[in-house]
Amino acid sequence: MDVRSLGYVWIESTDPSTWLSYGTEVLGLMAAPGMPDDGNVYLKMDERPYRFAVYKGEVDRLALCGWELKDEADFEQAKTDLEASAVNFDLLSAEELQLRRVRAAIRLQDPSGNTLELYWGADLDYAKFVSPQGIDAFETGFCGDMGFGHAVLPCAKLKETYAFYKELLGFGDTDRMHFKFTDDPKDPGQGLHFMHVNNPRHHSLALYEDANNPVGCVHLMLEVLDVDEVGYCMDRVAEKEIPIVSSLGRHTNDRMLSFYMATPAGFALEFGTGGLQMNWDEYTPTVSTLPSIWGHKFNQG
Repeated sequence: MDVRSLGYVWIESTDPSTWLSYGTEVLGLMAAPGMPDDGNVYLKMDERPYRFAVYKGEVDRLALCGWELKDEADFEQAKTDLEASAVNFDLLSAEELQLRRVRAAIRLQDPSGNTLELYWGADLDYAKFVSPQGIDAFETGFCGDMGFGHAVLPCAKLKETYAFYKELLGFGDTDRMHFKFTDDPKDPGQGLHFMHVNNPRHHSLALYEDANNPVGCVHLMLEVLDVDEVGYCMDRVAEKEIPIVSSLGRHTNDRMLSFYMATPAGFALEFGTGGLQMNWDEYTPTVSTLPSIWGHKFNQG
């Protein structure tokens, strides 16, 4: 499969209005002007109609990630490959496709139970992005072809889930880490795989070994073009008294300068700048033993 980018996320929320204020007043995203007034919250950041969709539900969680395929032929081949591997999937209805602004899509689950959609033919509405916080642009590539950022998903079955994305969906290896949080030699630690798709972003997906995550996500990431925008966002977070999950720092593997904040759904959001863009033809996957060059002091409380 030729997965091109992380195109959108759908988030379930007990109160979607919290995401409207959080998305516009803190993150600097725009309420999507071309989406229906249907009670959902749609947040826009580039030429795509929206990137975040938030709907009313009984819990707060990441419901699914939408992954963009190259074209119709690749989409049809994806269905064939999934059927051959005995992976169940559902075709989205015409109504669901209209809400997603795509030509065709299927929904399925990875071996750890994370829901994903594979789609092709995304709309570009070209409605001018006007950030309520004055952000010029987010880093999403040409016409959004790098996707909106990255997602780190919890995996109760890390080995099987990694194989699913690598061997079946065609994601590539970028980096691998393994953390131990105690000095106990019997501590098995937790694994973390960073994976890329067919765009220059260092990683669009990371899989984190975690069997107990009620919100369906470790964190999502948004990238701005200017380090000052990271500082301005930190000021907004402080003004709104939003919990800081991790202090400012620079990661080792993708060189992202970022901080992490809480979201209304209970998972974290990384807001950063300066992430590496790679030439995959000349890249050798790495194994990192240190997550950050400096900073990124996580609040364990």
